[in-house]
Amino acid sequence: MIHADARTETLPLPLTGLDKAFAKYLQQVQPSADPRHELLAALTSYQFGRGHACLDLELLVQNGGDVLGWDATLIASLPSGLAACAASLPWISGEGSPLVLEGARLYLRRNWNAEQCIRAAVEARLQQSCDIPESLTESLDLLFPKQTFVKGSEALSSNAPDWQKVACALAARKRLTLITGGPGTGKTTTVVRLLALLQSSANKKGRELRVALAAPTGKAAARLSESIASAVDQLPPSMRPETLAKAVTLHKLLRIRPNQVELAAPELAVDLVIVDEASMIDLEMMARLLVAVPLTASLILLGDKDQLASVEAGAVMAQLCEGADAGQYTSDTVLWIKSVTGCDLDFWVGSGSSLAQQTVMLRFSRRFKDDSGIGLWAKAVNAGDSRAVKGLWRETPEYTDQLAAVVDRLACATPQDARLSVLVRNGWQGWLAHMHALQNENAGPCADESALHALKTFAAFQVLCAVREGPWGVATLNRRIALSLGFKDDGWYAGRPVMVTRNDYNLSLMNGDVGLCLPHSNGLRVAFPDGQGGIHWVLPSRLDGVESVFAMTVHKSQGSEFDHVCLVLPDKPVAVLTRELLYTGITRAKERLTLVVPETAVLLRAVDSKVLRSGGLNRIPAC
Repeated sequence: MIHADARTETLPLPLTGLDKAFAKYLQQVQPSADPRHELLAALTSYQFGRGHACLDLELLVQNGGDVLGWDATLIASLPSGLAACAASLPWISGEGSPLVLEGARLYLRRNWNAEQCIRAAVEARLQQSCDIPESLTESLDLLFPKQTFVKGSEALSSNAPDWQKVACALAARKRLTLITGGPGTGKTTTVVRLLALLQSSANKKGRELRVALAAPTGKAAARLSESIASAVDQLPPSMRPETLAKAVTLHKLLRIRPNQVELAAPELAVDLVIVDEASMIDLEMMARLLVAVPLTASLILLGDKDQLASVEAGAVMAQLCEGADAGQYTSDTVLWIKSVTGCDLDFWVGSGSSLAQQTVMLRFSRRFKDDSGIGLWAKAVNAGDSRAVKGLWRETPEYTDQLAAVVDRLACATPQDARLSVLVRNGWQGWLAHMHALQNENAGPCADESALHALKTFAAFQVLCAVREGPWGVATLNRRIALSLGFKDDGWYAGRPVMVTRNDYNLSLMNGDVGLCLPHSNGLRVAFPDGQGGIHWVLPSRLDGVESVFAMTVHKSQGSEFDHVCLVLPDKPVAVLTRELLYTGITRAKERLTLVVPETAVLLRAVDSKVLRSGGLNRIPAC
């Protein structure tokens, strides 16, 4: 039965004003007699605002509550036959139609265009021939000497695949390779060895490899540069690159203009492009990247498919890497890998797509063992195993200032709990001691070396929040933490940590950069790492796009790691609190994790909540 009043303004649905205005506009331009059509258009816009590439009509019928994030009452208010009437939409016909219906997926045209662009570019790159480096086996053996891997407390056989070696081999034979893996699995190490392999091959042919390194944010780009620079010394002397490119943001690499709509981008003059933190790349950015990298160049995408997806629409890395856990390598791929690397992939044989043959999952973490506290939490959360999480929560000791456990918990009823203040003072103990010395009357202006030490000790501990607002959000906790540490809760003062919230090319600062306000020769200055081992000093008055960062959201922490992480959950369920967010927050910790959980039920519900973004990029044709 069709609701006679099924238009967007008559149904009690949580649609935004933009969603309703979009549907109204289509109705005015090309009226439809079916009121459900207007609602479908609004729902498609609504899903785009929630990060989905499309409205999945099949899933809407099967489980509309999960698809839209609505309760049963709201779903029951939807008119009958809503999905079935999509085929008669008046706004899906013609090349310039505002909506596109592809199978059971209804897209805004801009998202469909981006997906089609990505799909076509991926298929073209996989079909492109590539000159495999001479003496590939010998070079790989030199870069990856035989070793024993350790997974938890169990030493694996030397016959276990060296996935880093496999990744380098596959990257040497095609123009596109996806490398996914959790924290500490060696993504950057793999890239350094791949750089050495390809540069060495180019040098033998008498030319220099043109390399571009990039990441979605300035912070991630800086960390990529630092990680690569520090890993070069581990290479065989004969294969160390003489020069290393400096990583930049994708915006800078692709020369994207503010409010740019078109996907076209200037073609890059490069032979190799490596992009880190690819899980943060949205649909349109990925489309622009694939357009800009010429088919004659190799593109390597690094990222953790299980981390949070991009803030904007799409879950590109997760969808492209779907099935990476199982490998799904064809017998031809398995035989080639065996002949080139000596690695046996028989356990991961299958009938995967052509893209699956160029996808590698790094499986062994060097940051923390699978059977360590952090490893167990990460594994249980990522698997959505709420039963295991319940057990871990019961076994996790209560936080005390003397505790040396890898994972501990703090069940606070309110943010005013005195134990929270003790926690942050202990977490930043080394940094606070250094700040006290800097503020001593006889200390004098802060030198670059002292500023670097202040930044390093501050970054050893970090409070991560699931939400920005509310009693357990970033805004509230930043003020409370500042006061509990003896600082002011607003304005500029020595010791204030700040995060840049938007790119500022004039100051050479990128969104996500973290600095410290410190005493300088001419008053207060903010010290930022310059990416080359020095300090970039900036007047506080020139920084209008910053916020205090005693606490930051888990989203903002992507691409970072800290010795000790304090992960704070809200006291009520919220839409953004999912297992992906928990996993990302947990895996920012290298040595110690403290979980601040006001309500255990909120933690368990988050473990059961998985982000399922709708889209069609997991349908790359098979070999």
